[in-house]
Amino acid sequence: MATSRYDDDFIPGTVNILANDSDNESKNFSEGTKLKTKNGIILMPQPSDSPNDPLNWSIWRKYSHFAVVIFITAFTAASSNDAGATQDSLNEIYGISYDKMNTGAGVLFASISVTSLVLAPTTSIWGRKISYLICTIMGLIGSIWFGYSKTTSDTIWSQLFVGASEACAEAQVQLSISDIFFQHQLGSRLTLYILATSVGTYLGPLIAGFISAVSDYSFRWVGWTAAIIYGVLIVILVFGFEETYFDRAKFLGTISNNNTAANSPKVNEYDEKKKEDNDATVNATLTTYLTNESDNGAAVIDAGLNDPPKSYWQTMQMITFASNVKGTGIAQYFKQLKMIFRVFLFPPVILSGLMWGAQDAFLTFYLTTEDDLYYDAPYNYSDAGVAIMNIPCLIGAAIGCYYAGSLSDWFVLQLAKRNNGILEAEFRLWFIFLAAIISPLGLLIFGIGTGKGWSWHSTYVGLGFIGFGWGCAGDISMSYLMDAYPEMVIEGMVGVSMINNLIGCIFTFACSPWISSIGTTKTYIVLAVLDFVIMMLCLPMIVYGKRCRAWTKDWYLEFLRLRDEI
Repeated sequence: MATSRYDDDFIPGTVNILANDSDNESKNFSEGTKLKTKNGIILMPQPSDSPNDPLNWSIWRKYSHFAVVIFITAFTAASSNDAGATQDSLNEIYGISYDKMNTGAGVLFASISVTSLVLAPTTSIWGRKISYLICTIMGLIGSIWFGYSKTTSDTIWSQLFVGASEACAEAQVQLSISDIFFQHQLGSRLTLYILATSVGTYLGPLIAGFISAVSDYSFRWVGWTAAIIYGVLIVILVFGFEETYFDRAKFLGTISNNNTAANSPKVNEYDEKKKEDNDATVNATLTTYLTNESDNGAAVIDAGLNDPPKSYWQTMQMITFASNVKGTGIAQYFKQLKMIFRVFLFPPVILSGLMWGAQDAFLTFYLTTEDDLYYDAPYNYSDAGVAIMNIPCLIGAAIGCYYAGSLSDWFVLQLAKRNNGILEAEFRLWFIFLAAIISPLGLLIFGIGTGKGWSWHSTYVGLGFIGFGWGCAGDISMSYLMDAYPEMVIEGMVGVSMINNLIGCIFTFACSPWISSIGTTKTYIVLAVLDFVIMMLCLPMIVYGKRCRAWTKDWYLEFLRLRDEI
């Protein structure tokens, strides 16, 4: 099975992930001897021998880096959702209406989308770290501005900057995760990413409501507390956050003499590649890194074993220029920015954006319903009571994340074993069908229960089911997209972010008029139908997904070629 993009029968998203006896006898580069785990899982991508390769980092380095990006994910999600908890205070002190706060939410969604797009090319030109710093600084500005708000325009424009801060969690975090972990590990790591998003989304308003309630300055300390955390985070990013950009392509492997061959499990595959491959780009790369000749005439390619480890200050520098940067990279930036719109030609990007975007739309509806109806009879909830309604959503999301993440990792490996070691990206989509039943059911229980005044037990169960759908949709959509187009992570996620936040922005403005027009019960019946239909779009993708990936292969390879050559 061809898994190198230089092979004629290569299909993105179809990988040989489990080794078998024939792998070691193969004479094809893409199928030759590969590094694998003790369980026979072939490492994808194959790591170099360089100590600077993030795939070769120690467990401590990987997980300390992972912890920072997960915290950024949770915190930016929290700060982007905490303004709603201050609505009563803003209305009471300054007379800022709830409709204007909804406008602020719409601005926030738009800001996330646009900032994700604008920052995307920076990762492949100036490194990953700079985008995190930009977003964190934007969040600091937005939080300080919100803390000092006195007018409607203050609250709205502060959300522009707060939204920009979450942009790094929309696409950059997934890229960072794929930089330091192998493909077979991504599902469980994305589980923690979606869980962090859920924690921030659901607990952010709860914490903000508590701060607003106990603070002498009411809503202001919501912004100021976030600003303090952003300030600490900037210090951590500057002095403790390593750059994960690494040009693995220049460390293709080693063609070695007998003295070093035993130390390189990649010798055979690269020897065959040098002899048989006719791709000009690959051969040019090989020629560039032919560094010397051994006594018996065997050429040596630098596999990174002699790559000197970077110093502390090198790993902490603000900007890391890519290997192909020309000048300052400004011209390349604008060319790549223009190219990103090509991702909308790929159906998996559209599907993932719809699945994740629908969850943001539903979030707007049930949070609005809680704020509009649960303070009044028959519920008569306090601020704390309404905020606590986020807890069953979080519990459901945690269960959904485990189901769609860790369990799906195990499941796709079992399917790969039955498929002669070949993993297809669509294997993960089988896990959506349970969510396609539970999530719409949750919307029906919560919506109908709220409209008819059912007890809190039923509405809490409904919210838990909705949370389960949130966790499943996020984990499955992102895992699927990363499996389908593994070398187009940042661009694919930007496409998802733009679709996701466009849907969120539209439904933010449509939510209250919709509910007022047809009522709570009918609104949630419509939402449940939409939820089911969107999730069931995975069915035709399971059937035709591989054909779709084969059909878009040339677009994918052309995209990678243009991006890497710019």
